[in-house]
Amino acid sequence: MPELPEVEVTRRSFAQAIEGATVVGARLGKPLRWPLGVATESLVGARVGAVTRRGKYLWLPVSTANAEAGGLLLHLGMSGSLAFNAAALASDSVPGAHDHFDLQTDRGLLRLTDPRRFGAVVWSDALHSGPAAKLLAGLGMEPFDPRFDGPHLYAGLSGRRVAIKLALLAGDIVVGAGNIYACEALFLAGIDPRLPAAKLSRPRAQKLALAVRGVLARALDAGGTTLRDFKDAHGVAGSFQMQAQVYGRAGDPCLVCGTPIRRIVQGQRSTFFCPQCQKR
Repeated sequence: MPELPEVEVTRRSFAQAIEGATVVGARLGKPLRWPLGVATESLVGARVGAVTRRGKYLWLPVSTANAEAGGLLLHLGMSGSLAFNAAALASDSVPGAHDHFDLQTDRGLLRLTDPRRFGAVVWSDALHSGPAAKLLAGLGMEPFDPRFDGPHLYAGLSGRRVAIKLALLAGDIVVGAGNIYACEALFLAGIDPRLPAAKLSRPRAQKLALAVRGVLARALDAGGTTLRDFKDAHGVAGSFQMQAQVYGRAGDPCLVCGTPIRRIVQGQRSTFFCPQCQKR
């Protein structure tokens, strides 16, 4: 599943090219997770603004031909990806079976491909109202927000009985710590993923907050993680998987102490950790 680094890498790979473009056509294929909420023909003539990201959602603001402001909120779901082809026209690029949304602009074609169709493209009149507001309401703080620190994390974990890794994955305290990155951050902070969240001390919360931010920053620099088929909007794969210290390394020696890395299942997700370096 594309996580925050992959979504942000995708955004960076096409945002500058599409900003200021005029929509000349739009196509909706098979139904996605939620209805588009607007007729595709009403997007023709709209001007695309600066593409931003909130959590794992992308926001494409547009001003329509009749001067109505709004935008498209996109989510890549479990298997979705966006491609931007500056040279392509809709008439030249026949959609495949898994190509479910096209936004044709005078600067190129933006296409959403999603084999499992858990992704979404939803019209909203603003980020702070309508469908967008509802979908974004439960998201936690951005990991690169200066306010995200140890005290914020400690307060958010207070009273939670679930394991610390599951609390990170919930996304209501901080967004972006997906399965791979939660495993790596907990290893970097020396924290056992099975530790009850409420038992994390203030000093360890500060260490974990720094680890989450550091791991996600390195993932961005590496272009995200490509385990199966993730690529940015220009078809470039990520390489963070080559830096993973615990994720996917079950049975391999820990790069710090040599103890075999363990794999357990938490919340139906694989967790990898070093039983020696990570303490409860």
